[in-house]
Amino acid sequence: MTRIRKPEWLKISIGANERYTETKHIVDSHSLHTICSSGRCPNMGECWGKGTATFMIGGEICTRSCKFCNTLTGKPKSLDADEPTHVAESIALMKLSHAVITSVDRDDLSDLGATHWVNTIKEVKRINPETTIEVLIPDFQGREGLIAQIIDARPEIISHNMETVKRLTPSVRSAARYDISLKVLQQISESGTTTKSGIMVGLGETPSEVEELMDDLIGVGCQILTIGQYLQPTHKHYPVAEYITPEQFAKYKEIGLSKGFEQVESAPLVRSSYHAEKHIRFYKRKI
Repeated sequence: MTRIRKPEWLKISIGANERYTETKHIVDSHSLHTICSSGRCPNMGECWGKGTATFMIGGEICTRSCKFCNTLTGKPKSLDADEPTHVAESIALMKLSHAVITSVDRDDLSDLGATHWVNTIKEVKRINPETTIEVLIPDFQGREGLIAQIIDARPEIISHNMETVKRLTPSVRSAARYDISLKVLQQISESGTTTKSGIMVGLGETPSEVEELMDDLIGVGCQILTIGQYLQPTHKHYPVAEYITPEQFAKYKEIGLSKGFEQVESAPLVRSSYHAEKHIRFYKRKI
């Protein structure tokens, strides 16, 4: 299959500065995993240059093999009991006012990693009582009791990504189901927690399918939406069907806000945690 040429608006300079070097040192010295590096995020230079990073807990090996994701797949190692403290201490060293935490899927564990998640959130709050937290969680196979544990740990924002439209979900996501993800978001929303989701475009979806997804998210109470361009990590991953223009991204933002989302981040290089510090403003307005 012929690869589509990447447009100019997706070509960025990674760059590096003193803050980038300092952030990298903290991540490396604390044996941390970040979705920034494992996901080959195009914004890593910008975010690390500002002293921010999205921490990935549960190890670096995922039990799922989604066609869009560059995270390693296989049999994970045992959980690191010190990881919650390492993450919390790193957030303190970075002097973060807002922290974003995600994880690999741990379908190998009886609680799918929920207890480790709760321990991490609690430890971050203990060491950084003034820091707000956004967590980007897996679907926990739709098990309401496990999702309730995360909610009860009281992170300020809980995000769960839909990733793509309904028609493409079976092709792009290895185990997650569209309806289960909506159910997860509904449970979060009904708890009163600020609820967020994210999708990629350029996988072959149509604008009407994106609007249908928006309607489904609004229907379950999702308040914040991020939309970004899918970038194929390697030739083995799902191919890019189209590079969406900045104008279309702007149109998606306008449509999303008109449908009732409180905030929509929509641009080619947007990722679910990109400029996440802006999303906490909505949470603070609520309280």
